[in-house]
Order: sequence, then structure tokens, then C-alpha cells
Amino acid sequence: MLEKIQELIKEPLSNEGIEVLSVTWEVEEGVKNLMIVIDKKPYVDLDTCVKATHIINPIIDELDIEEENYVLNVCSKGEE
Repeated sequence: MLEKIQELIKEPLSNEGIEVLSVTWEVEEGVKNLMIVIDKKPYVDLDTCVKATHIINPIIDELDIEEENYVLNVCSKGEE
């Protein structure tokens, strides 16, 4: 499922200059998170994360993911 999500969001994000680095499930404090790490030149700011989330959400909703409770978390890769 993660590979499918990455493939489906790759092109729409690329059209905005946003690269998908990874798509993973992570559990933090008992909450399951769908973590999508993005990058954009020269940097990823909050507006970029919001824009990416608005692009990703409808795509994810169409997939009808079997996980009942999860949080979509779109973030940058951070400083190197």
C-alpha cells in the first residue's frame, strides 16, 4: 500500500516542485501516523507542507485505506 501511495502522489507533487522522499507508517505515543517526507528546493516551509497535504488528502481518501485511525503527517526531511 505504501508504494502505491507514493506512486499516486509523486506526479501531482512533482508538478508543484515537491519531491516525495519516503512514505512510511510510524507509531508515536500510541497514534499511527502515515508519514510522508517531502523536499523542495531551496527549502520546505510550512506553506509547502500545507500545499502538499491539500494535494495528498484527496488521493489518500480515494484509496480507502484499511487503517481506521491514523494521522496524515507531511513533513520535511529536516536539515542535513
